[in-house]
Amino acid sequence: MKGPRERIIYVPCILTGAGTQAPDYLATVDVDPESPTYCKVIHRLPMPNIGDELHHSGWNACSSCFGDTTKKRNRLILPCLDSSRIYVVDTGTDQRAPRLYKVIEPREIFQKCDLAFLHTSHCLGSGEIMISTVGDPRGNGKGGFVLLDAETFEVKGTWERPCQAAPQGCDFWYKPRHNVMISTEWGVPKFFVNGFNTADLGKERYGRRLNIWDWTTHCLIQTIDLGADVPSFGIRFLHNPDTMHGMVICPLQSIIFHFYKTQDGSWTADKVIEIPSKKVSGWLLPEMPAFSTDMLISLDDRFMYMSNFLHGDIRQYDITNPYCPKLVGQVFVASSIPEGGVVTVLEDLELNCQPDPFMIQGRRVYGGPQMLQLSLDGKRLYVTNGLYTPWDKQFYPEMVREGSVMLQIDVDTESGGLCVNEDFLVDFGKEPCGPARAHEMRYPGGDCTSDIWV
Repeated sequence: MKGPRERIIYVPCILTGAGTQAPDYLATVDVDPESPTYCKVIHRLPMPNIGDELHHSGWNACSSCFGDTTKKRNRLILPCLDSSRIYVVDTGTDQRAPRLYKVIEPREIFQKCDLAFLHTSHCLGSGEIMISTVGDPRGNGKGGFVLLDAETFEVKGTWERPCQAAPQGCDFWYKPRHNVMISTEWGVPKFFVNGFNTADLGKERYGRRLNIWDWTTHCLIQTIDLGADVPSFGIRFLHNPDTMHGMVICPLQSIIFHFYKTQDGSWTADKVIEIPSKKVSGWLLPEMPAFSTDMLISLDDRFMYMSNFLHGDIRQYDITNPYCPKLVGQVFVASSIPEGGVVTVLEDLELNCQPDPFMIQGRRVYGGPQMLQLSLDGKRLYVTNGLYTPWDKQFYPEMVREGSVMLQIDVDTESGGLCVNEDFLVDFGKEPCGPARAHEMRYPGGDCTSDIWV
């Protein structure tokens, strides 16, 4: 938490499906308020292929390698959700102008691992990189893990034992002191790649389990059933390497589960937050969920932040007592329910009226809050609003047309509270190759969603 203030942020920018026939790219954004290029994209690294859908990035080395002087955080790993390609980016030679270092083609991953639809990348203390997957090359669900050598970036095979992948996959987090890794489930790729379809509900096409793995043997030892059609996206243990507590976010039901280790050594999960849906007209369904898509935990393990992609708010919870989170901050940005829009709210258990359209620096913002990143000192929360191309087109076609943004939320770390910084706006609607959708954010020195302490 006492590290230097962030000066630049790396952001994958998505042009897949935008009709531009241009590749996705890695943007370097200047977030130094003393810089003449503050809030500007100062460098763009285009990928050499079209249609990748860059997703969640990670590092070749992070806090899990603490104390190993041979390790250096100088390569950013960019897995692709649609193409199953992996890009390795050199950020060490020039942090402000990253360059492409290596490309791992999907064919190699298919042949060695029989895995596809790459999601989350984490480095391991062993000198390896692990990337979770959502499916297999045929579009079926398959929650496995690709292992890369962190020096050569050779595909070594799978982390899990042969034929022991989970039925579905998405995110993961590990805790060596408790000899555990826990992974989440999104759904079956061949269905969700076409957008969210209510006809897929009730057919085991969306996830329902937390999968508990033995960290030493790589065996799947337990599953926690969250319920039918309860996919789970982001999972976070608290950062203290001794803790046995964590949180997981479930978008369709807008639920946060608190998971923890029991006295008998097994793991369990309790629902601790549930955001009520709104009864609406003019939308896909008669009730609109908050669609909670991202969540992170501050480095001091005091606060949790979550984004509600459809309802349009960001929430701050005090999780000092993880069994009973306390809402202490909330701010609204863009949503699917703005006043004067096509959706009318008929019944709302939380708000008295629909929020106004979100404007900042004269710019109308479309697309609710999605990916989050917190400054090391916990005082600045960065937000982007791109989710996944087919779902962005479905829920926020205006955002696909106009481009997404990066916002900064000022955080009260004493008593809680959130407020939009009106002086900060990165507009990806005016990019050289057309409007882009920004996704996950990374600091060159690590952050609270990339680094795991062991």
